[in-house]
Amino acid sequence: MTHTSGNQARLLYPPGGFLIWIIIGLELVTFAAALAVFLYKGMAAPALFHESSIQLNTTIGTVNVVVLLVSGYLLAMAMQFRQAGHYARARSFVGYCMAGGGVFLILKTVEYARKISHGFHFSFNDFFTFYWALTAFHALHVVVGLLFLWSLRSSITEDQSPESQDNLMAAAAFWHMCDLIWLMLFPTLYLVF
Repeated sequence: MTHTSGNQARLLYPPGGFLIWIIIGLELVTFAAALAVFLYKGMAAPALFHESSIQLNTTIGTVNVVVLLVSGYLLAMAMQFRQAGHYARARSFVGYCMAGGGVFLILKTVEYARKISHGFHFSFNDFFTFYWALTAFHALHVVVGLLFLWSLRSSITEDQSPESQDNLMAAAAFWHMCDLIWLMLFPTLYLVF
């Protein structure tokens, strides 16, 4: 295979395979559509959405932005270490990435507990219905991403098959999707109203 045909093959077969990119596309469209409906409802009841949004903890939300971005960076570093043949370091950095995901979930649980203790449950009002649905669905994605990374971490070895490399690339793409979704959710839910 020539260098040019190798580049064409990579272009035609994206990292992690087509399926993960179809899933990512569908997830991003789903969240974008839900956020569009959220904004539409918010424009119809701006006072309600404002009063509700100020009940959110922007400090925890902001820390979670930083945590997920750092976690994504650590995963990118892990992928670079893997490509350079530093497999032990790659496994360590995948572990650090996963720790960041764990911190995100712990902070989200703290925030959820506070909302419940103040009576801001799923059916409290339209704002909190969207808040709970969107953030819980995102948290579920984080859990799935962590499980995916955990299951693949031990496969980062010198004798990686092309399939295990594709699986790791798919997990990394999924994890970065979680980052991107939180970057959509945080400003819309916490800052717009």
